[in-house]
Amino acid sequence: MTIARNASRSEFIPIRGLQYHIRHWGNEDAPKIFMLHGWMDVSASFQFVVDHLQQDWHVIAPDLRGFGLTEAPGSDTYWFPDYLGDLDAILLHYAPEGAINLLGHSMGANVVGLYAGVRPERVRRLVNLEGFGLPTTFPTQAPGRYVKWLNELRQPPVLRTYASQAEVAARLQKTNPRLSDERAHFLSAFWSKQNADERWEILGDPAHKQTSPLLFQVEEVMECWKKISAPVLWMQADDTDVWHWMGPREQAQIEIDRRLAHIPDLQKEMIADAGHMLHHDQPELLAQLIEAFLLK
Repeated sequence: MTIARNASRSEFIPIRGLQYHIRHWGNEDAPKIFMLHGWMDVSASFQFVVDHLQQDWHVIAPDLRGFGLTEAPGSDTYWFPDYLGDLDAILLHYAPEGAINLLGHSMGANVVGLYAGVRPERVRRLVNLEGFGLPTTFPTQAPGRYVKWLNELRQPPVLRTYASQAEVAARLQKTNPRLSDERAHFLSAFWSKQNADERWEILGDPAHKQTSPLLFQVEEVMECWKKISAPVLWMQADDTDVWHWMGPREQAQIEIDRRLAHIPDLQKEMIADAGHMLHHDQPELLAQLIEAFLLK
């Protein structure tokens, strides 16, 4: 069973030593939109938004390294700058010249936000779906962070497996109660696969769960955001909970707005009746806002 209105097609290309899986929708001669998914997610996550786009677009969405059908690097730690390096190589492959339309969700939004600041000439318009960044850190946290990382290296993380695809779908709905049975079933087929033991395993490298030894430098990120020359559409869900590490909601919103103030040309949209996976919860509205923004 599938509820996808527009079938995607897969391609594998070499990117920085890895076999990268790239998902495509639409006519290859149409204007391009590059979309980057979030942590522990896959490119197929954008299916419902793509289905509601009214114009003719060529949507290009990779499975980021160690997610979905893209190879894992085989290391015990993921380094955030590698996502920027991969994105740069992907854009060079599909759009070697000119400025492109770029969208990201969550972790993918943090990647595209940084990229738009360090390669401003390459981004025509940027859509950020809840790319808040990470908690503010302080130098005093560094010793403990290194200790935690070293300790975790002694016992590599694992991901649980599931008895059936239906259990995987139920797991997706546990994270996002708004996800319908039909959409959960559709996503579970891309989010997992059956292994040799006939268990269903998540298509994500367990090493993604490893603590990074490097502190998140929010002021460095903001300096990159200052360099963004493209117009930016920021979308936030009214029922999101990913900012909980910033404190109570009002306090968190102050910090979010402080960060967003560094983006020169910003349009904000609050999405009602949606959680962090807002592209699953309100895909029709997101598609309308995205197209209106890109076609200005």
